[in-house]
Amino acid sequence: MTNAPHNAKRTVGWMGIHRGHKARPAEWLAEKFIFLVSLTAILMVFLIFVFVAREALPLVLGRMNSAAARPAISMAEFDQLKPADQQLYLELTPAEFKRMDKEALHSLVEVRLEEAKEAPKDKDAKVNTTEWRYLFGAHEWSDSRPEDRYVWQPIGRIHKYNLWPLIIGSLKTTAVALLFSVPLAIAAAIYVSQLSSPTLKEWLKPAIELLSGVPSVVLGFFGLIVMATFLQGVFGYQSRLNAFVAGIALGLAVIPVVFSIAEDALTSVPRSYTQAALALGASKWQAAWQIVLPAAAPGVFAAVVLGFGRAIGETMVVLMASGNASIMSLSLFDSTRSITATIAAELAEAVFGGHHYRMLFLIGAMLFIVTFLTNLAGDLIMHRLKGRLEGRTK
Repeated sequence: MTNAPHNAKRTVGWMGIHRGHKARPAEWLAEKFIFLVSLTAILMVFLIFVFVAREALPLVLGRMNSAAARPAISMAEFDQLKPADQQLYLELTPAEFKRMDKEALHSLVEVRLEEAKEAPKDKDAKVNTTEWRYLFGAHEWSDSRPEDRYVWQPIGRIHKYNLWPLIIGSLKTTAVALLFSVPLAIAAAIYVSQLSSPTLKEWLKPAIELLSGVPSVVLGFFGLIVMATFLQGVFGYQSRLNAFVAGIALGLAVIPVVFSIAEDALTSVPRSYTQAALALGASKWQAAWQIVLPAAAPGVFAAVVLGFGRAIGETMVVLMASGNASIMSLSLFDSTRSITATIAAELAEAVFGGHHYRMLFLIGAMLFIVTFLTNLAGDLIMHRLKGRLEGRTK
C-alpha cells in the first residue's frame, strides 16, 4: 500500500509528459524546422567554400599555364600521344576530355598551333605567371618599368598576377577604416552606456545603429561624390580617389557594428562595479574608463574583430571610392584596389575556366582564410581575456 502513491505519481508523470508531447505538435514541428534551417545555413556556408576552393584548386596544384607562348605540336604528334598526355597538353579536366570526340580534340590542337604562330616574341612570353613565385615574388618585366616589379595586370599579351598590390590595397583601406571608426564607436558606446541620461540613450542608440541599415552602395556614392572632393580640398593630395577616402567611407559602415556590440558588452557589466567606484569617490568618467571598460574588454575586443571582418570584406565602398588602380604603394593618398573590388570588377569579364577566372577564386579563398583565421584568433584572445578577468588564467 505504501508504494501505491509513488507508482501513481510515476504513472501520472509519464502520462503527463507523453500527453504534453502529443498535445503540442506545432511546437515540436517549429523546433524541428528551426533546427533544419540552422543546419541548412551552416551547410550552405560550407558548400560555398567548397565551391570556391574547387575552382581555385587547379592553380593551387600548379595545373594552369598562363604563358603567352606555349610549345605546340603537330596533329600527327598529338595522335601518337597517350590519352592522359593529350588531356594534359590541352589542359582539360578528365570530364571535359571524355565528352570530346576526336574531331573536337583536333580542333583544339589547331587552335594551339594558331596561338603558337601568333605568340609574342617577348622573353617573358614563355613565363607561367600563375606560379607562386610570380604571385608573391618580384619580377622585372621586359615591357614595364624597372620599379614595376609587382604588377596586377590580367589583361594583355602577358598576364601578370602579382598579389601584393591587392593585399596592400586591402590592408590600407581596412587600417584607415579601423583607425577612424573604432575610437569613435567605442567612445560613443561608453557615453551611451555609462554617461548619458536614460532619455538621451533611448534616442542615441537607435540613431547610431540605424547607420547599419544604410546600403554600402550609398556610402560608396557619398564617398565618391562628396567626401572625395572635400578631403582633397582639406589635405591637398593629388589623387582624388585613394585609400584614405575609401577608408573613411568604409569606417562609416564599421561604426554601427563596433558600437552595437561594444555597447552591449559595456551595459552587461554589473552596476555594482560602477556604484562601488562612485562610492569611493570616483567620477562617472573615471568609473567608466578605469572600471567598466576593462571589465568589458572581451566584448569590446570582439566588436573590433567583427569590425575588421566587416571592413576587409566590404566591396562596393572600396570599389567606388578607392580609385580602383592596382598600384604598389604604401601611401594612403594614392589610388588603390582591394581584393574584394578586384573580384567584383573582373569576374564578369573573365573567361570561364581560364587562369584569370581561377585566379579570382584563389584570392577569394585567400580572403576567406584570412577572415576565418582572424576570427579564430580573436575568439582565442577573447576567451583568454575572460579567463584573466575571472582569475582562471594568468
